Amino acid sequence: MKKAANANAPTSSKPVPLAAKIARVLGPGLITGASDDDPSGIATYSQAGAQFGFSITWTLLFTYPLMAAIQEISARIGRVTGRGIAANLRAHYPNWLLQIIVALVLVANTINIGADLGAMGDALALLMGGPKLLYIFAFALLCAGLQVFMDYSKYVGWLKWLTLALLAYFGTVMVVQVPWAEAAKGFFIPTFSYKWEFWTTVVAILGTTISPYLFFWQSSQEVEEIGAVRKRKPLLEAPEQGPDAIERIQLDTYVGMGLSNLVSLAIMITAAASLNAAGVTDVQTSAQAAEALKPVAGELAFAIFALGIIGTGLLAVPVLAGSAAYALGESRNWPVGLARKPLKAKAFYGTIVAATLFGLVISFSPLDPIKALYWSAVLNGLVAVPVMVTMMFMASNKNIMGRFQITGYLRYVGWAATIVMAAAACIMLVSGFL
Repeated sequence: MKKAANANAPTSSKPVPLAAKIARVLGPGLITGASDDDPSGIATYSQAGAQFGFSITWTLLFTYPLMAAIQEISARIGRVTGRGIAANLRAHYPNWLLQIIVALVLVANTINIGADLGAMGDALALLMGGPKLLYIFAFALLCAGLQVFMDYSKYVGWLKWLTLALLAYFGTVMVVQVPWAEAAKGFFIPTFSYKWEFWTTVVAILGTTISPYLFFWQSSQEVEEIGAVRKRKPLLEAPEQGPDAIERIQLDTYVGMGLSNLVSLAIMITAAASLNAAGVTDVQTSAQAAEALKPVAGELAFAIFALGIIGTGLLAVPVLAGSAAYALGESRNWPVGLARKPLKAKAFYGTIVAATLFGLVISFSPLDPIKALYWSAVLNGLVAVPVMVTMMFMASNKNIMGRFQITGYLRYVGWAATIVMAAAACIMLVSGFL
């Protein structure tokens, strides 16, 4: 029998430029990692740097292997089984568990969309003046419209280009004056505080960094990629594709999560070197962080920071809406996928539009955006725990994953991430009663 061709190999015998090879490999992991630095995340990292300076930056060194491992596991589930997380939950676990998880993901994502749209509108109003609510409405239409009407391959390419918006935060680090010796000490030498505010901030960083919408998105995007590349098949059906597929997932995920953490670090360092150094310790939103930079670090830092909020929001809002649609669609066994034409997946695309519009309503409502951010973080932290526990059992189950069940280092670090998130969720629950 003739051996199957490598599904990841180039179709031409001509040498492929390094840049083209990298672009071909980087996809779901890169976009997922970049979307993790959404406007609500920017607010969290800005507040952490403003309040505690460089002394809290070590948390990002700690979270990187945890977030990378759990995202690799979610990607493997999609690539191996050819189904997203919700579809696997529907096939192998009790219906009540599936329905609870999907409902919580929908609520958390919708609130997060509203908070992000509000931050984008604030940022553009700060840069240009004009009506904030009109900007929010335009951003919502743009994000939903692109997902519904743009061809999938072009849309994914557009999302990849949007990851360049993250470079804005490397730009702010170059503009502000950073005492690099002090910054390095804070990053490599963990320091702790007995204050409750410190631990609340640590929990917020964990909840912002490891979020369930990222699991659903990356797993489902791996399924989309199987359909987008003609020779690819689920690894259960084509195990010979496994080595190359796993290697690609690892590179894509660890680069994507690494970029995400470096950007988070840049935001923290910017806030620590400018806001904290100037005595500004209370930053509640990403737009407030940008505005606070103006008198401290100048117009250029302010403008770069604000533009970054808009760019990351344009990336994150579609991911939030898309992951909600994948979760609901897979749980209902609907036709799902951005590669499908809208008329072939009406309920899936309807969910994308509905999630975005409900987020828009939240932005227009009198709901305090700070509370919206807080409750989305709480819900993400709570939802992450049962999702991660289920994912770990799923990825370790030979009946589901075949020969590609996770073992060794990945299994240990995945469980470590799950335990850390469970502890974070407990702290958040306890903090609500104090």
